[in-house]
Amino acid sequence: MMKKMSISASKASLVLFLCQMISALDVPLDSKLLEELSQPPTITRQSPKDYIVDPRENIVIQCEAKGKPPPSFSWTRNGTHFDIDKDAQVTMKPNSGTLVINIMNGGKAEAYEGVYQCTARNERGAAISNNIVIRPSRSPLWTKEKLEPNQVREGDSLVLHCRPPVGLPPPIIFWMDNAFQRLPQSERVSQGLNGDLYFSNVQPEDTREDYICYARFNHTQTIQQKQPISVKVFSTKPVTERQPVLLTPTGSASTKVELRGNVLLLECIAAGLPTPVIRWIKEGGELPANRTFFENFKKTLKIIDVSEADSGNYKCIARNILGSAHHVISVTVKAAPYWITAPRNLVLSPGEDGTLICRANGNPKPNISWLANGVPIAIAPEDPSRKVDGDTIIFSHVQERSSAVYQCNASNEYGYLLANAFVNVLAEPPRILTPANKLYQVIADSPALLDCAYFGSPKPEIEWFKGVKGSILRGNEYVFHDNGTLEIPVAQKDSTGTYTCVARNELGKIQNEVQLEVKDPTMIIKQPEYKVIQRYGQVSFECIIKHDSTLLPTVIWLKDNDELPDDERFLVGKDNLTIMNVTDKDDGTYTCIVNTTLDSVSASAVLTVVAAPPTPAIIYARPNPPFDLELTGQLERSVELSWIPGDENNSPITNFVIEYEDGLHEPGVWHYQTEVPGTQTTVQLKLSPYVNYSFRVIAVNEIGRSQPSEPSEQYLTKSANPDENPSNVQGIGSEPDNLVITWESLTGFQSNGPGLQYKVSWRQKDVDDEWTSVIVANVSKYIVSGTPTFVPYEIKVQALNDLGYAPEPSEVIGHSGEDLPMVAPGNVQVHVINSTLAKVHWDPVPLKTVRGHLQGYKVYYWKVQSLSRRSRRHVEKKILTFRGNKTFGMLPGLEPYSSYKLNVRVVNGKGEGPASPDKVFKTPEGVPSSPSFLKITNPTLDSLTLEWGSPTHPNGVLTSYILKFQPINNTHELGPLVEIRIPANESSLILKNLNYSTRYKFYFNAQTSVGSGSQITEEAVTIMDEVQPLYPRIRNVTTAAAETYANISWEYEGPDHANFYVEYGVAGSKEDWKKEIVNGSRSFFVLKGLTPGTAYKVRVGAEGLSGFRSSEDVFETGPAMASRQVDIATQGWFIGLMCAVALLILILLIVCFIRRNKGGKYPVKEKEDAHADPEIQPMKEDDGTFGEYSDAEDHKPLKKGSRTPSDRTVKKEDSDDSLVDYGEGVNGQFNEDGSFIGQYSGKKEKEPAEGNESSEAPSPVNAMNSFV
Repeated sequence: MMKKMSISASKASLVLFLCQMISALDVPLDSKLLEELSQPPTITRQSPKDYIVDPRENIVIQCEAKGKPPPSFSWTRNGTHFDIDKDAQVTMKPNSGTLVINIMNGGKAEAYEGVYQCTARNERGAAISNNIVIRPSRSPLWTKEKLEPNQVREGDSLVLHCRPPVGLPPPIIFWMDNAFQRLPQSERVSQGLNGDLYFSNVQPEDTREDYICYARFNHTQTIQQKQPISVKVFSTKPVTERQPVLLTPTGSASTKVELRGNVLLLECIAAGLPTPVIRWIKEGGELPANRTFFENFKKTLKIIDVSEADSGNYKCIARNILGSAHHVISVTVKAAPYWITAPRNLVLSPGEDGTLICRANGNPKPNISWLANGVPIAIAPEDPSRKVDGDTIIFSHVQERSSAVYQCNASNEYGYLLANAFVNVLAEPPRILTPANKLYQVIADSPALLDCAYFGSPKPEIEWFKGVKGSILRGNEYVFHDNGTLEIPVAQKDSTGTYTCVARNELGKIQNEVQLEVKDPTMIIKQPEYKVIQRYGQVSFECIIKHDSTLLPTVIWLKDNDELPDDERFLVGKDNLTIMNVTDKDDGTYTCIVNTTLDSVSASAVLTVVAAPPTPAIIYARPNPPFDLELTGQLERSVELSWIPGDENNSPITNFVIEYEDGLHEPGVWHYQTEVPGTQTTVQLKLSPYVNYSFRVIAVNEIGRSQPSEPSEQYLTKSANPDENPSNVQGIGSEPDNLVITWESLTGFQSNGPGLQYKVSWRQKDVDDEWTSVIVANVSKYIVSGTPTFVPYEIKVQALNDLGYAPEPSEVIGHSGEDLPMVAPGNVQVHVINSTLAKVHWDPVPLKTVRGHLQGYKVYYWKVQSLSRRSRRHVEKKILTFRGNKTFGMLPGLEPYSSYKLNVRVVNGKGEGPASPDKVFKTPEGVPSSPSFLKITNPTLDSLTLEWGSPTHPNGVLTSYILKFQPINNTHELGPLVEIRIPANESSLILKNLNYSTRYKFYFNAQTSVGSGSQITEEAVTIMDEVQPLYPRIRNVTTAAAETYANISWEYEGPDHANFYVEYGVAGSKEDWKKEIVNGSRSFFVLKGLTPGTAYKVRVGAEGLSGFRSSEDVFETGPAMASRQVDIATQGWFIGLMCAVALLILILLIVCFIRRNKGGKYPVKEKEDAHADPEIQPMKEDDGTFGEYSDAEDHKPLKKGSRTPSDRTVKKEDSDDSLVDYGEGVNGQFNEDGSFIGQYSGKKEKEPAEGNESSEAPSPVNAMNSFV
């Protein structure tokens, strides 16, 4: 499936063509095109529904609209036409519907109160605005009243009423004194939502005469003041404590209705002494996380963005040490109408169908009504293409006259929604907006995007061709985007050329050519190399490049990722950078950057500058260590260290390094303290408290560092408060209900004294909570339990020891533990790009439902079944992870013509959320794989038999097979190619009318509707004549087995005088084959000494033929006969009976012989003559014996139907021979290739449980079986 191109709504004047479009037509943002297309009006700007205006200023009622042709405007006031021409105070802005009512020149705002509505109209329809209610703001004065002084006993409650005047909009209330200072508020004294000032209990300091309530009217920027209220508190001893009593709301229960999406404010203010503390709970549920806030010292519960789920009973509890009081507020959340699916503009072609859908929800359920061009649809002009079905208008077979603007109104008692959506019917021939012969240049192995911006109605079909007369481009090597763009994912040099884009619809056809040039990539074939150069020497870095001859490269050199120094010593050549008279400052990394208009490459190398080698006469070495270290001027936080340098050994000492040892906390470990220039032998060292210092000094010259000096004397500093706090403070929850606070502990050196501990403090962020603190020691972690899930906390960790605290630490923000996400991603959509690639989209989940740090999304997808085989297999799910708030991803490596399922899950630090509903999608057909095999058998003089297997991966519905073949002569030259198309349901083919003794090469592949798959090749040769095959073969190996021996026979084709051998072994055994040599060139052999009831494998080979062998055959010897069967033949009565039978048979044979010499027929001959076909009769089905034959047929040539097949296999009805001479009593069997081998065995009888065959020499019973 092609990608859908979306265009921002703010990029062109006729943006409304593009917004909310639900048809197949996309209008490109081409200014020339947009000026030519017609469009119904659309309201683009209007004043708010409830419009409160300043009565001192001009009233501006906005109404702006777009359309083609430009719309005209009209207004209604209070439901009737408002004729602005008759009112001199009212004007309409040019090219606009905005009204300006002149109040500042004598007009009165009260005269223009009312409900206004704007209509924008052109020849394609009319759009209307919302009902705009105009009301001037009011800020009335306070009514005069006589205020008596309030005398209150200490500890009693008090309410100072404000009662502000009713204004429009309502004023903002606050309390101040005569000096215009806000009165302080606390848990004891606070202002209620109604503006009154509440005292839970009064104190003597509350006595004053200037409690003043102010009302600020923001719209008119005025403030009204109430007369001051006097409060006098008189004391009585003792002050009586009282349990809480609610001042507001009164009673034990109340109700409140709030609208969905608003802020819910619930208030409880209580009287009592001590001052009560307020707590809020929701009965039967939890307060919504992340949306609940407490204000006014927890007296006000604030829930933002309320929904129907927030309905319920909320209880406030006021408590002090004497008791508690509570109040239950029953909250019902109603909802003004809100959109589920707002109607979207519809752009159609003549004859197309479409729908406008208007779905809204609310509480109570809103009523949906439709208007057409501002008129109720019931009384609007009829349109046969339009049908109204509740919240849907269905359009069928629209025409250009069907263009109109429709309004959907959804209303209930709490408000209404009004939406305009136009239906614009356009008939436009195709247009290609991309400039002709536009040139595209890309680097090889990178993507190439060739544009074909187009427009037409009906939507044109786009096809791409390469070259002027090239074939249409198809296949997975191209991606065709819905906006007409052709993408070549990996452009090669042979991709260069002219590409033609053709756009056509029923109104016409147009084409455009663009040019693609694929350039060779730029390469650095000799990169700069690492160099070590002596000071004052010369160095050169090479940068030799190879680039496309048509591209002009530019070479830039950088030093340490910055420009080269502005120094004449740096010489930049064509292929190199040379630095003359190198100094220490030239040390660094040098980078060569090569840029062309299409690509950029770079390479870097490091230059190290060293000192020039010393003269042989001077020996340079590291300095000797300093000595005679002395500490002076010991203070609590500093000391002076002095030393005497050692010998510098011909290399000046550049600096001294001072190290210290803390013998109290880390004895034996030396730390860096500071370093000073080599000319300095004293230093003032800063010290830390509570450290037992020792110092040592190391001298450094250009050769290296000296050995450390001997340590100085020890100096123990006094203890002090810690100077610093722990670092790397973090708050990360390990469970949904905890917060794990960690930090890096201070070292003993940093502790500044004994008794190091940590004060861990935390409080929930954005909630008016106090800090909670604990003090811990010898740990770097503290776990806070019972926290809400994933809420921010302010955290600080302060160090302290026996002498006191460290400075106040900075606060860090952490989060309590994450929990698994609550909801699955919605609106999962899959766009199949080609047979192996799909793109999945989803809507992001609301962040408040993630309940943790959003890490990304996981897409689970798996193959359900192949659409060609309809067979299910083991489901192997694959997972792709997309980091961050990404809402789409690509699914590569899909199998063509298959059904897949997928779902999407959001991932946070805790794990995965629930899966979205499984989305089913199918990949289109692809080209098949090669056939699984191709065998060529049964060669004759002029024919070959081909057998093949279907492709392992058909990747679609096979439509046919393509066979191509051609002869090959002795010099391996190929003859003419012949092509044959074979139906897909065939698996073999006999090729006839071929040349004898000729080698052929075959090319074989399968096809689907998409195209041909990869081919398989094979070669075969027709034979020279029917007698002499071109190569030796041993075939039709047959076996007749008895108990301990088996008769092996075979057919041989090849040179004369071949010496055969027989190999055999136990079937399934890994033992070596046993070999028996066959005397002479016989085609049979008797294997003896076999084990009864055992399965054997056998094969036949020929000596001297490069180890040529037959295929294997498997047979099984018969079971051993019971001994009593063998003993019958030794009984005297049985011998006598057999002699009588033999004598009778001899007489019968003599009679038959006599009749035969006289030309007569015996019964068997008569039976044969009775059949229509005088050929060989099949075996009898009841007992397995052969039919009888006349002597005349012993020498008949084979007739049609009994001829030996071309592959020289012998079928069971083709043989008139027997192997009774070599064995008997053998069951009929089938060999490996299915041919019958029982033709050489004796009569098959039903065997008793004990068996009826003997492994001895033929007995009289067996002899009888041979003749019956």
